[in-house]
Amino acid sequence: MNDRENDHITVMEINGFIADDLHGALGEVYAISKATQCTQYMFSLSLNPPQDHIASEAELQEAVNRAEETLGLSDQPRAIIIHEKEGRRHAHAVWSRIDGDDLKAINLPHFKRKLTDLSRELYLDHGWELPQGLQSNGGKSPLNFTLAEWQQAKRHRVDPREIKQLFQEAWERSDGLKAFRNAIEERGYFLAKGDRRGFVAVDVHGEVYALSRLVGEKAKAVKEKLGSPEQLTSVADVRADVKSKVTSQLKNYINQTKAKHRKDAQPLLDEKAVMTALHRRERKALKDGQAKRWTAETKARQQRLNGGLRGLFDRLTGKNSKLQKRNEFEAVECAKRDQAQRDDLVVSHMWDRKALQGKFIALRSKQAEDRKILARSVGQTLQIQRQSVDQNRIRGRLREREHNLLF
Repeated sequence: MNDRENDHITVMEINGFIADDLHGALGEVYAISKATQCTQYMFSLSLNPPQDHIASEAELQEAVNRAEETLGLSDQPRAIIIHEKEGRRHAHAVWSRIDGDDLKAINLPHFKRKLTDLSRELYLDHGWELPQGLQSNGGKSPLNFTLAEWQQAKRHRVDPREIKQLFQEAWERSDGLKAFRNAIEERGYFLAKGDRRGFVAVDVHGEVYALSRLVGEKAKAVKEKLGSPEQLTSVADVRADVKSKVTSQLKNYINQTKAKHRKDAQPLLDEKAVMTALHRRERKALKDGQAKRWTAETKARQQRLNGGLRGLFDRLTGKNSKLQKRNEFEAVECAKRDQAQRDDLVVSHMWDRKALQGKFIALRSKQAEDRKILARSVGQTLQIQRQSVDQNRIRGRLREREHNLLF
């Protein structure tokens, strides 16, 4: 229910609970689980349609229903929440795993495989292009990364895909340790000897990265190409060296770039805030209007049914039954009408948000290029400093040899 990171939040369904709000419903699941030994008493699922598809509520509910049947969670209490952000619409579903009759947790064997198969079926059913991870050959993208890598990169606002691409490009065009080290140092990364992981890389912030994971190679292959990591200095020494060499001027450049990026992004953030507020008002107005109309229409349908002796006569003649069926039919049609109006408004809002997201993507691309240029400058500066230190050492050794020859 976090409306700071999401443009819009819709509680699509809360079913099988006494409470009618999400926090109360999840509290019920927790309370029931205390009568069992189960610690993982809920099962949550995220549904993310492709970037170019705006899913309707009916499509999302169908996917949840199919997942529920696949997992063996039919008739279990569940909640469905829809999120919209960055021009995309996705949903989250959560079920209680506790069987209320037997007070036991429902087993979910092989749920990952089952959900992968269901994902493939959903893509095929909708005619969407299969991602590599769902293709029959099980192809896996070389740019996949773990959550830990994502969080590590996010701390410095660098997309982890940028980091992997950087190292993999350097790996492909390098024929040994020296060429590879020079290639990554131009981008602000430095090789070091890790405590357990063999070769590692250290960035200008002191973050450590496992090299074999970044280049997509086994540790043995890395060692064959680069040699033994024992020829490198430790992470602590590299960190200290980097810290001593990053001058106040370079730090100022980094701070200026970050400040400029924040300033450049602010107009888009303001535009997003205005758009989000407008969309929320429009959705609330539609919701309130539909509720008011629904109440009036329900009242009008009820007024068709007579009371008293006339109502008794209507029941005897069958007129009352016909009116009831008519009322039920009209109620269903009105519900479909309201649903269609909500879907139309959502699609309209999503197209507005997608247009704005295009501006965000363009800005982020430019800022990513700025970061590359800045990191390259930092790396080149530090490389020059290191070469200077090496030359001083060579001169010192030559002077020492001359001294020994003379005396």
